[in-house]
Amino acid sequence: MEIKKKPGKPQGKLGILTPGMGAVSTTFMAGVEAIRKGQAKPIGSLTQMGTIRLGKRTENRTPMVKDFVPLADLDDIVFGGWDIFEDNAYQAAAKAGVLHKETIDAIKPFLESIKPMKAVFDQKYVKKLSGSWVKKGKNWLDLAEQLMTDMTEFKKKNDCDRLVIVWCASTEIFIKPSDVHMSLDAFEKGMKENDPNIAPSMIYAYAALSLGIPFANGAPNLTVDIPALMELAHKNEVPVCGKDFKTGQTLMKTILAPGFKARLIGLNGWFSTNILGNRDGEVLDDPESFKTKEESKLSVLEHILQPKLYPELYDKFYHKVRINYYPPRGDNKEGWDNIDIFGWLGYPMQIKVDFLCRDSILAAPIVLDLALFLDLASRIGFKGIQEWLSFYFKSPQHAPELYPEHDLFIQLMKLKNTLRYIQGEDMITHLGQEYYD
Repeated sequence: MEIKKKPGKPQGKLGILTPGMGAVSTTFMAGVEAIRKGQAKPIGSLTQMGTIRLGKRTENRTPMVKDFVPLADLDDIVFGGWDIFEDNAYQAAAKAGVLHKETIDAIKPFLESIKPMKAVFDQKYVKKLSGSWVKKGKNWLDLAEQLMTDMTEFKKKNDCDRLVIVWCASTEIFIKPSDVHMSLDAFEKGMKENDPNIAPSMIYAYAALSLGIPFANGAPNLTVDIPALMELAHKNEVPVCGKDFKTGQTLMKTILAPGFKARLIGLNGWFSTNILGNRDGEVLDDPESFKTKEESKLSVLEHILQPKLYPELYDKFYHKVRINYYPPRGDNKEGWDNIDIFGWLGYPMQIKVDFLCRDSILAAPIVLDLALFLDLASRIGFKGIQEWLSFYFKSPQHAPELYPEHDLFIQLMKLKNTLRYIQGEDMITHLGQEYYD
């Protein structure tokens, strides 16, 4: 990655737009406002609470990340988005049920001021939802142009200097790359012809990249992970990243699996099941949408454990993932894992994990960090896939000739080393005792 512009303190307002104004995005928006008002702490956010070691340990230089790299200030952020329902952010947050009533009531006027723009939506891509607040157009290209108008007008109306878009909407049905995705010319032709292999999320990505707006994909959809849109990202020099926020069960896998491999502990099987009752759970109750999520969740262990390098330990492990829609649980997802491992002389052992997590509470700080880091990347001239942001994703985008890095700790090292590189500091390596971290 080449730094084309010296990183400096950003000027003006940053608009963060989210396709989807449901549980994740309203939890994010409400959280940032509560933090700005001093009512809460930004727990879980690397940009706000993380530190970074510089130089030798003996130098005792460990600034906060937000003091080390020039990120947008929380007070300079403006929020907006699109949704298939007309509810403002307060109404949407109340229905999502993630945050306590007293939390959102304390910032009610702020949340009520955030009203969604009409969404680009087609029910055949998200079969369990039916939206009423939806754009109409003669084809995909017409809808993309409407989105570009939304982005331009939002920026002007809110006096924003820059925009970032983070996909927070539902998981679409499983789509494989096809001819229409292979080049920008083919994609634009397909938009005019309403090609069925083009999904609504791709229209948002196309609109954003056409205007030079960074785009992060928080769902496992194909979206920007196609040659056509990567061509557009490089053409317009726009940074992108994705896909699928790493929150509950997969977060645990990327913590535990690297430990097994580090200690050369074998794996016979890993059975994972989830119950959740939010809109995400309802969408994933459809087999075609679940297929998209399943592909994202299943790839993690294969890449971390590298069975081709360690066939005696990981060549034949069995991996099963289940997601069950259970309305009473709401956003408070529960993930159960049964892990069958083996150690010295092949003796079997088991680990049981019961993670009662809050999906949107884990996702909200990810949205903030991605928006701030993508804005930084854009300001210094980074373009294309930002692999250093893989830390935040279940199924990280990567260059075609590479495999994705899933190990959470390697991902964090890459992220922090990129920040050191941006600011002209030595990268931390294992070479020499003075650099060992």
